[in-house]
Amino acid sequence: MHDHDQEIAFQMSRRDFLTRASLAGVGLAALSSLLPQQLFADTNPKPVLPHFAPKVKRIIYLFQSGGPSQLELFDYKPKLKEMFGKELPASIRGEQRLTGMTSNQKSFPLAMGNFNFEQHGKSRAWISELLPHTAKIADELCFIKSMHTDAINHDPAVTFFQTGSQQAGRPSMGSWLSYGLGSENQNLPGFVVLLSRAREGDQPLYAKLWGNGFLPSEHQGVIFRSGENPVYYLNNPKGMDKQSRRRMLDHLAQLHQVQYENVLDEEINSRIAQYEMAYRMQSSVPSTLDVSKEPDYIYEMYGEDAKMPGTFAANCLLARRLVEKDVRFVQLYHQGWDQHGNLPNDIRLMAKSVDQASAALIKDLKQRGLLDETLVIWGGEFGRTNYSQGRLEVENYGRDHHPRCFTLYMAGAGIKKGISYGKTDDFGYNIERDPVHVHDFQATILHLLGIDHEQLVFKHQGRRYRLTDVSGKVIKGVLA
Repeated sequence: MHDHDQEIAFQMSRRDFLTRASLAGVGLAALSSLLPQQLFADTNPKPVLPHFAPKVKRIIYLFQSGGPSQLELFDYKPKLKEMFGKELPASIRGEQRLTGMTSNQKSFPLAMGNFNFEQHGKSRAWISELLPHTAKIADELCFIKSMHTDAINHDPAVTFFQTGSQQAGRPSMGSWLSYGLGSENQNLPGFVVLLSRAREGDQPLYAKLWGNGFLPSEHQGVIFRSGENPVYYLNNPKGMDKQSRRRMLDHLAQLHQVQYENVLDEEINSRIAQYEMAYRMQSSVPSTLDVSKEPDYIYEMYGEDAKMPGTFAANCLLARRLVEKDVRFVQLYHQGWDQHGNLPNDIRLMAKSVDQASAALIKDLKQRGLLDETLVIWGGEFGRTNYSQGRLEVENYGRDHHPRCFTLYMAGAGIKKGISYGKTDDFGYNIERDPVHVHDFQATILHLLGIDHEQLVFKHQGRRYRLTDVSGKVIKGVLA
């Protein structure tokens, strides 16, 4: 007998336990009555969701990896120009935790380049000249200018936003939603991930950011890549046609069922579900990703980059096509925003790579009637300091990580249009009004989907986990 067969043979199912307990007499039966009832029950029954009427059906999250500088884009602070090169007052900096990159600096000179800001739309939102297309849709946007986070370095900060914890191993937001709400399209995953970058040398991204953690593996994000094979292992192996694969999957499901009856491991059912999804995706994915029939005005809207697979613009267009097909959560990661030096030049490049397509996505969703049921989120893992890291010139300075305050924006279903929520001080260093923590942000996203963030839980290793961990409150001031 193989080791695997021996392992299955020695596994004890609930039925085996109760049968043996009854045969062993009163003594063992009495022992079983003293054991926790959870041993014999499903500790994670399928949640009944939504908890209340949702305002959002689908989410597109445009995550800007690296930490965009809010001071060059959205949080207009003329004092930084007035005091260029002067020392940040110690009373403003306080006991702020610093990274190892600036903790040894002897001075903290304030910095701001020659970027113009103007107010736009009826909302009079301040937006930088670096984002002219975004400025045109100012009245569709809800800016949160008082975001703050617990993490000060990239990997834990991105992980915190995506999973609610700075440590790896927790389920991502998309996985929680897939687990709680399921999929609206049985031929496509409920959670799709798209990757792009505008320049080399930035912080890496890891699969843990879209991983399922301790949730069943069928809820992990599925990466759609550019190229001939957008999803790994989707095509039939050489020598196997679709009918043969169907027969193979049917037989495999029967074998899995036998194993499940022996070991009662739900992960076995997850594997079957993944195999079946891959089979159904063979016909749905190619048509979804085929943008060749998009009209010319769409490319004019998104920009020429939309014709180049793998770019941010192309992924924004794919995101629209995916939500049209009822994919619940589309996560875009765009790398390149970590600017510790040469910020004035690099941020021009980064802003140009996202500005037109981000605005086009929102306009496109609106013209198709999808914005009323879709939420679009744009932002990174933290902000940037108001002082320069290292060399200081108008055209050459950098900014360190700043978790204390930064900006993101949202648009679409359930969100107030044309507002700025929260406020920072004149130095753009501290929050003056309406702070929003990462867990508050996550609680609000779940609320818009009809989920009480304190009630979407999963028991793992004796503890009940949730996306917002042990804190978080809904930001009612941004809700429509």
